[in-house]
Amino acid sequence: MYLESLHLKNFRNYDALDVTFNQGVNVLLGENAQGKTNLLEAIYVLALTRSHRTANDRDLINWQADAALISGRVHKQNTTTPLELTFSKKGKKARVNHLEQARLSAYIGNLNVILFAPEDLELVKGSPSVRRHFIDQEFGQMSPKYLYNAGQYRTILRQRNNYLRQLQRKQAKDLVYLGVLSDQLAAFGAELVAARINFLAQLEQWAKDVHQVISQEREELAFSYVNQVKATAETTVDEIYQSYQEQFERQQHKEIEQGTTLIGPHRDDLHFLVNGKNVQTFGSQGQQRTTALSVKLAEIDLMKAITGEYPVLLLDDVLSELDDARQTHLLRSIQDKVQTFLTTTSLSGIARKLINDPTVFDITSGKLAPESSANESDAAE
Repeated sequence: MYLESLHLKNFRNYDALDVTFNQGVNVLLGENAQGKTNLLEAIYVLALTRSHRTANDRDLINWQADAALISGRVHKQNTTTPLELTFSKKGKKARVNHLEQARLSAYIGNLNVILFAPEDLELVKGSPSVRRHFIDQEFGQMSPKYLYNAGQYRTILRQRNNYLRQLQRKQAKDLVYLGVLSDQLAAFGAELVAARINFLAQLEQWAKDVHQVISQEREELAFSYVNQVKATAETTVDEIYQSYQEQFERQQHKEIEQGTTLIGPHRDDLHFLVNGKNVQTFGSQGQQRTTALSVKLAEIDLMKAITGEYPVLLLDDVLSELDDARQTHLLRSIQDKVQTFLTTTSLSGIARKLINDPTVFDITSGKLAPESSANESDAAE
């Protein structure tokens, strides 16, 4: 899978842009605040219909405009698919092959991307919510069923929390309705937990191999999915559902008292263990970075195994955060394997030696200069 071309209109600081990309490594070169990350963000949004930088779609629209457009052509399995997103005050619309999609979940999956940015180190050392978001976002790209179940779960969770607050304030007293919401939440929650366990087991195998290579076989990486019903790979969906039902009954008074849902996959966490120790708590910064890199690189192979296509890789200024050894492993892993977009202020050192024939785009104030080769970029420096 690769992105053939991209068209932007009134997106962030891009008034208009039409660009064709290399199937290999595309380097977005320029000083800070010129539009490198905005271009990377546009590709991310084209894939997932939302930004990784803001929850407000209005932020994506150029301040002088009322609407923004992102479109692109995605090549996979010998076919090319046009994708288009429009953002306006009325909301957003998504089109595949020029046909408007009634649901965004039907759109997602046409272009799969993996983003690796400096803030992704928070995947290891950040809060549990960061890891839950990572799980839902990445697995949702790979599985329409997971994406649907996650969306339904979030909707019912909001409804249940609203009703618990009404019960807390004595504005409602119908416990039968609470039971209905609990049953629905348990059903979708059980599906999510079972799918997470399955996906994480596969991701762990890929990440373990990558981690061993980067650490020169001195360290072994393992995952531990922490969930409130103590479900494992051997636990069935029905068993998880029954466990949730029992916990809802036991916690009903406490949940009403606090006005929030205390049980469910929205409270779970993922622990990374290096040589048996929790790297979030006991790992060095180097171990944490190696773990984050291993997980991100493992995603590439997991997506290929599940979807049959390699995803597009987005690297936002991540080389500056990695030492030479980790840079080398990252760049060797992606070379001639996945289409990659890499933002940087300077293509030098290890990167210049290891990237074969990159297409370099010089970006200044939301404008792309005619693409230059790596040799021409050398001369410019």
